[in-house]
Amino acid sequence: MNIFRLAGDVSHLVAIIILLLKIWKSKSCAGISGKSQILFAVVFTTRYLDLFTIYISAYNTIMKVVFLGLSYATVYMIYMRFRNTFDSENDSFRVEFLLVPVIGLSFLENYAFTPMEILWTFSIFLEAVAIMPQLFMITKTGEAESITTHYLFFLGLYRALYIANWIWRYHTENFFDQIAVVSGVVQTIFYCDFFYLYVTKVLRGKGKMSLPMPV
Repeated sequence: MNIFRLAGDVSHLVAIIILLLKIWKSKSCAGISGKSQILFAVVFTTRYLDLFTIYISAYNTIMKVVFLGLSYATVYMIYMRFRNTFDSENDSFRVEFLLVPVIGLSFLENYAFTPMEILWTFSIFLEAVAIMPQLFMITKTGEAESITTHYLFFLGLYRALYIANWIWRYHTENFFDQIAVVSGVVQTIFYCDFFYLYVTKVLRGKGKMSLPMPV
């Protein structure tokens, strides 16, 4: 494992912990897209179906369990524990517009036409677009709390660091995973505008990040 992969995993973990602490301390999930969190839970579930059949390392197994547990804990807090604070009106992105093409691509573009491989490919493609309901919600409401933007920043940083990880592995191991790399680049592109706003507004001390309202 290289430093970029480790830093990426840590950034991913920090992002989820920031989100969970925000919900727990404020006892509110206002401004958080439950649909995005469900999609991330589906991502981890379909990707880690090999948890009990393939052992790579203790680190790999622990991280799989942690990400699965935290993703379902987030969904539980949004839809059960603090459901009265959930803004379902603004969390209105049509996820079927993501799921249908992702499912189709998973059957068309994979490394082996087997159930496990198709589900793994599905998880990679779905992760690339799972944040879209959250970004849509922020655009629709016109602003985001600073703690939510911190969550999105570390989530985007995780993907950017994984791109560096893939570049490193290509040069040191001659390893190239086309499906993961293309999906990771697409996902990182979604964060580009957000990164700019995060640096120019949130890091300059504003409590909330305001966005242009949709026409």
